[in-house]
Amino acid sequence: MAERTPVDLWFDPFCPFAWITSRWLVEVEQVRQIEPRWHIMSLTVLNEDKEISDSYREMLAAAIGPVRVVAAAADKYGEHVVGPLYTELGTRFHNEGRPKEGPTLRDTIGDALVAAGLDRELADAMDSTDYDEAVRESHTRGIDLVGQEVGTPVIQVEGVAFFGPVLTRIPRGEDAGRLWDGVRTVAAFDDFFELKRSRTRRPVFD
Repeated sequence: MAERTPVDLWFDPFCPFAWITSRWLVEVEQVRQIEPRWHIMSLTVLNEDKEISDSYREMLAAAIGPVRVVAAAADKYGEHVVGPLYTELGTRFHNEGRPKEGPTLRDTIGDALVAAGLDRELADAMDSTDYDEAVRESHTRGIDLVGQEVGTPVIQVEGVAFFGPVLTRIPRGEDAGRLWDGVRTVAAFDDFFELKRSRTRRPVFD
């Protein structure tokens, strides 16, 4: 069997576009020889010194919680739990539409931990600063690859990193593979930096 190509993805569990990109990589893994590797970044850290609306700032105050919990889980069990825990968190936040703020957030995180086979008590990390250094270190590793003007998701393949791809629906099967082929093609060009159009559709998670 051919060796699988590592693909690193940095995500914030709150970000719907990172979720779609991550599920695309899961699809690609079924039709191409890739190995997704999962890393946390933080929308809260990314925007802490930026001019943003009060409502977005309030959302970001909650967003740091799940990132801290993922960091705590990785510290206790190892990096191999990051992907499964992200799957459980993302399914609840995005596919099931559970609230990302308010008193039920802890329950949602606890349910995700249990579904991933992890200790529910790790949900306590959402309100702790104990793992903030680990969060910042992982965030910095990802964002330094692409610069401060972008956000999540960040992917890296064969030493080349970029923001995106930003998708509004998850490509499936060979469609996922064909998009991957294109991404790998542009990643091979050292002078390629940006390809973009205005987004006119909301994310769909089915």
